[in-house]
Amino acid sequence: MLTIYGIKNCDTVKKSLKWLDKHSVDYQFIDVREQPLEKETVLDWLNELPADQLINKRSTSWRNLSDNQKTLKDNDALAELVAEQPTLFKRPLVKDNEGYHCGFKEAEWSDRYL
Repeated sequence: MLTIYGIKNCDTVKKSLKWLDKHSVDYQFIDVREQPLEKETVLDWLNELPADQLINKRSTSWRNLSDNQKTLKDNDALAELVAEQPTLFKRPLVKDNEGYHCGFKEAEWSDRYL
C-alpha cells in the first residue's frame, strides 16, 4: 500500500488521488494540515531524498522564508522547518516499497504502480 503525504486542497494532490482511485491503487492519504508532520518523519524523507528534490522552491512558502532559512544545509534544521511549514515540500510525497518519491507524473506513476 502507498502512503501519500499532501494537502487535500492542493491541485496536484487532488489529481494524483483521482488517478489512484481510477486505477484502483490502494493507498493511505495523510493530510499534513490535519495530521501535523513530525520532525522525525521529515528526517526520514531527507535521508532518502536530497533537499533539492524535496523542497518546492517555487512555492509561496519558500519565497517567504528568510535568506538564512533558504540556505539551511543541516538536515535536522531543515526537517524542523518543513515540519513547521509543510507547504515547503513537493506534493504529493509518496512512500512505496521502493522508498520516497515527490510529485505526480502520470507516465511515471503508470510504470511504477500499474
